[in-house]
Amino acid sequence: MARVAIVTGASRGIGAATAMRLARDGVDVVVNYRSDRAGAKTIVEAIRGLGQQAIAVRADISRPADVQAMATRAVSELGGVDVLVNNAGTYERGTIDATSPEDWDRRLATNLSGCFYASRAVVPHMRARGGGRIVNVASQLVFRGTDHGAEYVAAKAGIVGLTRALARELAKDGILVNAVAPGAIETGLIAGDTPEGRARRIRTIPLGRVGRPEEVAAAIAFFVGPGADYITGQVLDVNGGLLMR
Repeated sequence: MARVAIVTGASRGIGAATAMRLARDGVDVVVNYRSDRAGAKTIVEAIRGLGQQAIAVRADISRPADVQAMATRAVSELGGVDVLVNNAGTYERGTIDATSPEDWDRRLATNLSGCFYASRAVVPHMRARGGGRIVNVASQLVFRGTDHGAEYVAAKAGIVGLTRALARELAKDGILVNAVAPGAIETGLIAGDTPEGRARRIRTIPLGRVGRPEEVAAAIAFFVGPGADYITGQVLDVNGGLLMR
């Protein structure tokens, strides 16, 4: 029986690449989306073309009831939950003066609370299967900072803390919890770069280019696979050498 993964924010970017990579590795996938139904359906069809099962599930991860319903569907339609990839998030540029309390709450609800809600929803199902894997998507900005988007950095830092706390709490259940921290990846987050901005960005990266979503997906797949059986509570940088810790 194939393992089952829930990948949040899987209609495009890193989430879509991760859903496809896991499917190639023989995993059935719940493709989560909030608004991009067409993108999610495209990924589902591609996964089915690989011979794996897949369903598209609309859920706003900032809403606990939505996330709980998604986990229930994974069990009822695909048979269980073995893997959770907490990828969904949002990034909006803004200084502290331009960020209202409502903006702060809304962005943290998606970027941090959603990670907690999804983890909480799947843990009972993973325990029922004898264990599981949770992989959270953080950011290299946690370790470098930025001059715009404090709430994003704070949320991603929270994800690193949540990863380590859950890794300790859930180890006894055979549930391994790790994170990846991408740098500049070819997604919508950097799509607005001007040519000059792109050139400046690339000059800061020792490998001399931005990364591809598939390269982050490969790191996530490592944590999901048998080669990571003795790894938990870790954060893997995927940033072309931009940050060396």
